[in-house]
Amino acid sequence: MEILKAKKNRIILIQKEVKLPQQLVRTSLNGLLVQDKDFITDATEHLTYVTNTKPSAAEIEDLLFASKLCKNTKSNTIVLVKNKQLLASGTGQTSRVDALNQAIEKATNFGFDLNGAAMASDAFFPFPDCVEIADKAGIKSVIQPGGSIKDQLSIDYCNAQNISMVTTGTRHFKH
Repeated sequence: MEILKAKKNRIILIQKEVKLPQQLVRTSLNGLLVQDKDFITDATEHLTYVTNTKPSAAEIEDLLFASKLCKNTKSNTIVLVKNKQLLASGTGQTSRVDALNQAIEKATNFGFDLNGAAMASDAFFPFPDCVEIADKAGIKSVIQPGGSIKDQLSIDYCNAQNISMVTTGTRHFKH
């Protein structure tokens, strides 16, 4: 503060504590969408290791970072991260497959190497199609909420390809 105050004509604003709303309200055609704010941020203690291959410490960091980005992005979203760097995201699509393909195309167009990257999804994978596409792109670890009655199909694919997958039990869905 002393350094900031030393500059002539500097104005320092002090923000008062304010209570933020607990819900998001958006207008839509002929109505409103009211949605509770998502106050959960995935952390290591929320992870369930569902595959035979466990993510490394660096992969866990990437998975949690990707999950944070996913949480704050419009659903359906897929986020691709490597070495704590956002490579690309596919957002607001009608399906996770479309979101994943969008993210892979963006990363490729920017010249990013997806080999060894981490993938986060804000919603579960009811079919193994996304993990198959991710595998072909070089992605080696996945974080998702889990909860589909067909989770095992994606888990089995990951096990067969030595891809690590963790679930969080929390669906971060933002309209």
